This record gives sequence, C-alpha cells and structure tokens, in this order.
Amino acid sequence: MTTIPIETAPVCKALDDIASALERALAGITTLRSLFSPEDKKQESEFDPKDPRNKYEIGGLMKLTDRGIEICYRLFDAGKTRYAVKELMDISFGAADHRFKAWEKAGGVNREKMPLD
Repeated sequence: MTTIPIETAPVCKALDDIASALERALAGITTLRSLFSPEDKKQESEFDPKDPRNKYEIGGLMKLTDRGIEICYRLFDAGKTRYAVKELMDISFGAADHRFKAWEKAGGVNREKMPLD
C-alpha cells in the first residue's frame, strides 16, 4: 500500500479545487449556451427575432414595431433573460430592460398575447 506524503496532500486538494471550479465553469457555459440558442424548433419557425418586420427606421434610429415588441414579450414568456433578448433581437440592453418591465406590467407570462401579423 502506498501512502501519500504529507507534502502532496495540499497539491491534491488544490487539484480537486481546480477540477471542481472547471466543472462549475463548464456548467455555466452550458447554461449560457442554452439561453442564446433556440430551445425548440417550433418556436424558431413561429417567429424570427431578426425578421426585418420587427423594426422600422425613424430619424436614423431603428425602433421596434408592434410585432417586434410582441416577439420580445414571447421571448420573455419562453424564459429568456434581458441579455438573451438583447442579443436575439439586436437591441440595446436598455431597450430590452424597458421591454422586460413593460412585459411584467402587462402581466408577464399571463398577459394577453397579441397576433404577430
């Protein structure tokens, strides 16, 4: 039977800590990946967050159309974060935050859904 010298015990503990931290980091990356990728193809085919009908230009700025606002709300309904909606819709975080607060005020998941077209 081989015994581990006392000097290597701290090294083994440090390696275990590093391995544990890497596992947590990989779990976090997996979570992030799931937030930024479509979870089911039905939702993906139902609406496209980058569809040009979701925005219109006014004074050189792109604004969300009523359809774009509803897409944001449906993404929040699906559990997407403001950061995920920002990326998916190609809008600023401030705009996504504003839409999130409006979505909450409208009732969140229990709000009345509007038709897309």
